[in-house]
Amino acid sequence: MLRDWEKLPEFMKCDEVRVYYDILSRKKGSLYAKRLFDIAAAAVLLVFLALPMAVIAVMIRLDSPGPVFYRQERVTAYGRKFRIHKFRTMVDHADRIGSAVTVGGDSRITKVGAKLRGCRLDELPQLIDVLQGNMSFVGTRPEVPKYVRKYTKEMRATLLLPAGITSEASIRYKDEAELLENAEDVDKVYVEQVLPGKMKCNLEAVRRYGFWREVGTMLRTVWTVI
Repeated sequence: MLRDWEKLPEFMKCDEVRVYYDILSRKKGSLYAKRLFDIAAAAVLLVFLALPMAVIAVMIRLDSPGPVFYRQERVTAYGRKFRIHKFRTMVDHADRIGSAVTVGGDSRITKVGAKLRGCRLDELPQLIDVLQGNMSFVGTRPEVPKYVRKYTKEMRATLLLPAGITSEASIRYKDEAELLENAEDVDKVYVEQVLPGKMKCNLEAVRRYGFWREVGTMLRTVWTVI
């Protein structure tokens, strides 16, 4: 739920964030409905998807050595850090041998991983993060701390809400890996060109926040994947 302004972290207490905070403070009922929906939907989906997820886990273990899950530190609401749950789609310790951003044709991606990414199935374990309150179904995709440190003051407003499994930015930038494929400095291009565009979408989503608008984003995500 939305914290009182006085209880926000100091780095978020600025005029740029206050504009978005005032908008969300008028929609507390909708924010409450959002959390109830997240809990109920995530619980039901985990029950129904338990068997398919178990099959995916076996496929990952047979395909390449390493753990089933990829647990990377990400940032969610109010700058809080957590370790995200994703099915591992790359070789073990991939983040030590390349950028934190994945590009098209990335040699670190495994055979099974490529298939999971194509259908967004690697995101399924994030239902656990939703139940834990670290994420929501819809919200700004959780970035790694080093990218969050690059946020402008206005971008910090996206941290008023939990990170999300999907968002309008996720739909518009679904081919992000291909966009970065030919970049000489992937991190530089991501921070200077891709991130600002994504954050513009995310800030607009905060400004226009509404429960049923988020349901529409979820449906568009399913359609995009299909």
